[in-house]
Amino acid sequence: MNRQDFPILKEQVHGRELVYLDNAATSQKSQQVLDAIVEAYTKWNSNIHRGVHHLSQVATMKHEEARKAVAAFINAREAEEIVFTKGTTDAINALAFSLGEIKDERLEIREGDEIIVSGVEHHSNIVPWQMLCERKKAVLRHIPLREDLTLDLEAFKGMLSAKTKLVSVAHVSNVLGTIQPVEEIIRLAHEKGVPVCIDGAQSVPHMKVDVQALDCDFLAFSGHKMYGPTGIGVLYGKREWLDKLPPHEGGGEMIKHVRWSGTTYNDLPYKFEAGTPNFVGSYALHKAIEYMQTVGLDAIEKHERELTEYCEKQLVDAGCTVYAAGQPKAGVISFNLGSIHPFDIGTLLDQQGVEVRTGHHCAEPLIDEMGVPGTVRVSFGLYNDKSDVNAFIAALRKTIEMLTL
Repeated sequence: MNRQDFPILKEQVHGRELVYLDNAATSQKSQQVLDAIVEAYTKWNSNIHRGVHHLSQVATMKHEEARKAVAAFINAREAEEIVFTKGTTDAINALAFSLGEIKDERLEIREGDEIIVSGVEHHSNIVPWQMLCERKKAVLRHIPLREDLTLDLEAFKGMLSAKTKLVSVAHVSNVLGTIQPVEEIIRLAHEKGVPVCIDGAQSVPHMKVDVQALDCDFLAFSGHKMYGPTGIGVLYGKREWLDKLPPHEGGGEMIKHVRWSGTTYNDLPYKFEAGTPNFVGSYALHKAIEYMQTVGLDAIEKHERELTEYCEKQLVDAGCTVYAAGQPKAGVISFNLGSIHPFDIGTLLDQQGVEVRTGHHCAEPLIDEMGVPGTVRVSFGLYNDKSDVNAFIAALRKTIEMLTL
């Protein structure tokens, strides 16, 4: 894991060496990704798909090569099942809107129908479904949590019914870091003929995600959490579903023909990509994927698991309450320390150059269920190592001394 590839890690914060532990919010970018952005804008910047000239042809080729790379990365059956979006939030919103407009007996959402999410979801996998349910007078339900903050799958089995039109769950909790039993959730839902969407924002950067092995119907994830740029993300969907879903936006590129009498939509995936796409972002995402593949997904997962376990032990030894302690995690730990407010801990850590996240982490229902005002969250990337953990723990112990005088 070459830290030297990430220029920002050489920066200082408040005169201290930067210790960046907020990767669940966004990851840092390698020089290879930064160089790709500069290359795109300085060597072949041009609008894609519509031009016959050289620059447009090169830009189009780079964009479509990125689509193929993403498809291979998650083992999609074909590149046409990859829709580029602005990120996970945009992907889920696009899916929610399109589902609301579909005219298909299997998926059409009517009054009284139900959508199921889980009790650990990010707001991005709650609010779009709430909005859809409000429009369609449907019902949003959530899989309850057990006392140990794991999902109650027995309760989930009882929730599935003829009214269930979709299940949408996070692969990894952005608060707890826990890996959800999505394979079992998908199996149970499919037994009832219910499609499943997986929020992969916190899983795709940290482990191998194979959409064919999972058999998920949809998968959403963001480039900026996997060492790529902001403003680019992916909605994967099985062709059988994407063919049936209507587009969520109108404009250029997503059409075949436009007449005053009506419009004929384009083929997959272009009918979901109205306007000028983020072809610079897709190219840089391709480079981020190549970087991750060079390191190796298995190596990344092993490294981050060991780092998480090491850090969790240090936190417990320091007297912290670690949530979902001892459960397998994907590079994320949330904790609190007695009655000290998370914001105070985060502020004092920042003064020592340690960057963590505090608050409800855009998962207020889960934080309410936990009965706390928020948590302190540390989250790791492939460039973090034990020296980062040691610096964090040393800064935390100093913070504890200052706050408990």
